[in-house]
Amino acid sequence: MFFSPAKSGKLIWGIGPAFQLPTATNNILGQDKWCAGPTGVLLAMRGPMVFGALANNVWSFASAGNIDKPQVNQMLLQPFFNYNLRKGWYLTTAPIITANWEAEHTEQWVVPVGGGAGKIFKIGKQAMNAQVQVFHYLESPSIGPDDWALRVQFQLLFPKKRQK
Repeated sequence: MFFSPAKSGKLIWGIGPAFQLPTATNNILGQDKWCAGPTGVLLAMRGPMVFGALANNVWSFASAGNIDKPQVNQMLLQPFFNYNLRKGWYLTTAPIITANWEAEHTEQWVVPVGGGAGKIFKIGKQAMNAQVQVFHYLESPSIGPDDWALRVQFQLLFPKKRQK
């Protein structure tokens, strides 16, 4: 949820709350904590380019079950860059960089680099977005991702109709 000005200038921004809910289906997959913190986004559009960053930091404030689980203090930073091509195609990079401030110094960071391509298209009247990105991890904890990751994304789009 972002709050932003109704009319923006060259730089579009938003701020708001971020929430993390204890919804993991397996104890090893989640932190078993209720978390909250601030989030923000900045973006700009220049010609065929869209670029900016999304960032948040959340802290745990209550345990959902296992009180032996460690406290949460984690950051997420997602810089993004799109270069729009013809016929709905685009080049993109949007790595998700995270830091676990509660972990030991050598185990704190997940830092991927990479990118890919996507296309916005329609099937019937339904607008859609599909993209593929490949990332290599420069840094990750010992129990984190190894060398490479593949992100495949598909979205249904519901654009707001422009008023004349």
